[in-house]
Amino acid sequence: MTEEVRDSKEVKEYINEIQIESDYDKKRREALAEIDNAKFGWFHIRTCIVAGVGFFTDAYDIFAINLVAVMLAYVYYGTSSLPTDVDLSLKVATPVGTFIGQFAFGILADILGRKRMYGIELMIIIFSTLAICLVSNSYVYDPNTKAFTSNASVISAQGLMVFWRVLLGIGIGGDYPLSAIIASEFATTSRRGAMISAVFAMQGIGILAAAIVSTVTVAAFQSTITTTDYSHIDYVWRIITGCGAIPGCVALYFRLTIPETPRFTMDIECNIDQAAADISTVLEHGKYKPRDQEVVVKVDAPKASLSDFFNYFGKWENGKILFGTSFTWFALDVAFYGIGLNNNIILGNIGFLGDGKDPYETLFKASVGNIIIALLGTVPGYWVTVFTIDFWGRRPIQLMGFAALTVLFIILGFGYYQIKPITVLFIIIFTLAQFFFNFGPNATTFVVPGEVFPTRYRSTGHGISAASGKLGAIISQVGFFKLKDIGGPAGKNTFIDHLFQIFAVFMLAGLIVTYFCVPETKGRTLEELSNENQDGFVKSVHKPKIVDVTN
Repeated sequence: MTEEVRDSKEVKEYINEIQIESDYDKKRREALAEIDNAKFGWFHIRTCIVAGVGFFTDAYDIFAINLVAVMLAYVYYGTSSLPTDVDLSLKVATPVGTFIGQFAFGILADILGRKRMYGIELMIIIFSTLAICLVSNSYVYDPNTKAFTSNASVISAQGLMVFWRVLLGIGIGGDYPLSAIIASEFATTSRRGAMISAVFAMQGIGILAAAIVSTVTVAAFQSTITTTDYSHIDYVWRIITGCGAIPGCVALYFRLTIPETPRFTMDIECNIDQAAADISTVLEHGKYKPRDQEVVVKVDAPKASLSDFFNYFGKWENGKILFGTSFTWFALDVAFYGIGLNNNIILGNIGFLGDGKDPYETLFKASVGNIIIALLGTVPGYWVTVFTIDFWGRRPIQLMGFAALTVLFIILGFGYYQIKPITVLFIIIFTLAQFFFNFGPNATTFVVPGEVFPTRYRSTGHGISAASGKLGAIISQVGFFKLKDIGGPAGKNTFIDHLFQIFAVFMLAGLIVTYFCVPETKGRTLEELSNENQDGFVKSVHKPKIVDVTN
């Protein structure tokens, strides 16, 4: 495609019309209103499904390690639990990668575009998941026996798995800002909360799916898993892990072909004509026509830069929101991942998993226990949020969730040893905590950062907020493993009651910061939430460029 000015009557008339038309500001507002007030249709549903399948995959891969870790312990160590350093490194690897991915992809999506980055993160997830399935200890040739023997001291399976899980985390991290922003920028104002939270709710389905696949696979190998032969468990964990790549492969094509958001085209590419044409086309047909404009008019509007970033967030009314979305996500993930990646340790501590001597019993009960928690608490919590968020509001749900979690963790923290022997009561309270995580701050901390920042920083702001959460997850994981055995022998988890008390403090902190720093976004357009004056947003109009699309 080349640019050239062609001396034709039609083009000259078009240029004169553009030069006379100075109200691109009005045209931008009208185009935005068309998105905000559009009838909810198939394109919106398709967007939720395409983005949601990615989150299904993300959650499956993140939380499957909770079950896989027990299997790895049997295969490589002949016991029901991994050495603390190995267990910690495997569970913290993905959050470390996720932290990197959220921050990096958040910035890149604001610079290069949502469409250009969407799908790349899913390719990373698929490739890393398949690579994890193939890890093993290195083998060396022994001249004495004239055979190859395993030598884990060179490259161990666990070391390789940590590497690939970090890369997996980078892909998962990229999915957070991209999926949230794409859903947000295509959504109607009245259903925006439901659309974004529906995308995130697929995380609950992914967690449930990991537990179901684990249960079915373990049951299928029941006859080969014995107290003296753990070798077939090696097949089990590889099958469970590999299944995580299937939904990603299904969704990849749709992610690569999803259209660019009109808001990016309008506010960052500064091409209002193209965005206006895209809006009507995508709402009607669900996809864009090729960009075949002959005359391209660019406008001047606020542009992203380091100085502009600090100028915008340097204002307290904007800076406090970024602090609020970041800290509340941080506080949430301290408890959410501290518990979520260690469900089996907690279930084992109350005797639900048995003594660990029978591998089949331990693995089957661990899988079933996670299904119970997911069905009773995790999945319902997400979907209650989806159906209530647009009429109750984000802020009330987040305040209610943090308050409920504070109370529940106080009960678990100070009444742990009284409740522990009553297995049913403990699981009920523990399940309620999972419910209020998801009908509460776990959902809303994902939704709000996708709404409250201007287009040029929307993905960056979401990435910073999400990365803050993963920093909390990393600190929590390290802290959980370093603190859980204080006051007793290794593996006895004698400090867990105090960990629940610590989680209660973080939930209370999240409640306070939400009250003072997180705004209500229900029923307000993205532009209203940006805290920027939309009158005069377009500063000037550039001279039109004539594009020859025949070459």
